[in-house]
Amino acid sequence: MVTQNNPWRYVRSVRGIASLAIAWLFIAAFSTGPAQAMKIQKVVSPKGIEAWLVEDHTLPLIAMQFGFRGGCAQDITGKAGLAYFVSGMMNEGAGDIKSQEFQEKLESLAIGMSFDASRDTMVGSLKTLTKNKDEAFRLLRLALSEPRMDPDAVERVRGQIASIIKVEQEDPGHIASEAWFKMAFKGHPYAQSTKGTLETVAKITPDDLKTYVKNIFARDGLVVAVVGDVTADELGKSLDEVFGALPAKQKLQPIPEVTWQAEGESQVIPLKAPQSVVTFGQPGLKRHDKDFFAAYILNYIIGGGGFASRLMEEVREKRGLAYSVYTYLYTLDHAGIMLGGVATKNKAVKQSIEIIKQELTRIAAEGPTSEELDNAKRYLTGSYALRFSSSTRIAGVLLGIQLENLGIDYIDRRVGIIEAVKLEDIKRVAKEVIKPGKLIITVVGQPEGLESSRSSEETKAAPKPASKAKGG
Repeated sequence: MVTQNNPWRYVRSVRGIASLAIAWLFIAAFSTGPAQAMKIQKVVSPKGIEAWLVEDHTLPLIAMQFGFRGGCAQDITGKAGLAYFVSGMMNEGAGDIKSQEFQEKLESLAIGMSFDASRDTMVGSLKTLTKNKDEAFRLLRLALSEPRMDPDAVERVRGQIASIIKVEQEDPGHIASEAWFKMAFKGHPYAQSTKGTLETVAKITPDDLKTYVKNIFARDGLVVAVVGDVTADELGKSLDEVFGALPAKQKLQPIPEVTWQAEGESQVIPLKAPQSVVTFGQPGLKRHDKDFFAAYILNYIIGGGGFASRLMEEVREKRGLAYSVYTYLYTLDHAGIMLGGVATKNKAVKQSIEIIKQELTRIAAEGPTSEELDNAKRYLTGSYALRFSSSTRIAGVLLGIQLENLGIDYIDRRVGIIEAVKLEDIKRVAKEVIKPGKLIITVVGQPEGLESSRSSEETKAAPKPASKAKGG
């Protein structure tokens, strides 16, 4: 199913107790230091498939997260949305089991299986009661190695995707984000919509879906994280059962590093509405840059810290221009990005953007205060335990650490890395990285006093809201 929200339908009270118990367990453990929070084991199967495992036998539950490198950036030219389409087809029948029967088996055994595609990865999730793990692993093996891609299921999922795209074509926030990526990364795979367009999705064939699976779902691009009621020996055998039949090597198209386009430019996309939505962004640092954590803390101070951030203070609290304004770091394999957004009434858009630029200019010149740094460190270290509130979230964190190649001891090292960042580091990074003049800005609405800096032809080519008459 393309909605990717198949519920984990074991008894709700059991799920609630499990989540609460695990949350308290890990929050309590982290309060004495991350080294005591969990034991992460590296498990290697007889066939050489590796996984990270956190054993927890307090409840009869297993959560597995796995990912393949590739993602939407590997979409075929002219067929944007291919990876997303694949993610919606992976539990629509496999082997000799057709779609409806496959879904019924998952439902009857309380097995949750879902897939999701991002720009750089294809990620999957499996959730099961321990007593059903053998069947859960068998169904996952079939889904990964023998997906059916039956024509009737393909057309049904294609229709679901088309419906999602039509809805998003009316969403100002989505329009602004899509336009921003098209401006910033013109000519690069990252510029493509991850879900595709009505035109590109219509061109995707069952053979395209099967080819994508064959090229991407391979053992050399695989990472796995498991949390729950399973031993290392049991998991080692299961890894071969689930993933052993996959091809040894991926067939990836090379993706170039991003060459930034449209720096310092803005684009206004007209939409009749009482307020406008703004997406703004500029080049940032990639995840393995030596100054990444300084930029991470700096972002918290600028716009990532909610009501503790400078932009929220200047735009909302002092002037009441917008309900919310924010920034975040978005790290991709081939680009580092600092993104942000604000939504406000049309007559306040221009002033909001001016205030944002002024505040970015000020922090680039002066840097943050020592008090701001201390508060940011306190929050970023103290709140980390909240990411470990369920077995699925723990597995997700472990998967992300593997995909980013941060090392199995990263959780133990993270607090120390953050604490080691000094005020002079942040001031230097602020001066080097924050460039208000390079902001790329997209605005969707009818902002007063704002016009596109782009040429008329480029503005005409920008994504437009769909006609409601046609979209109905």
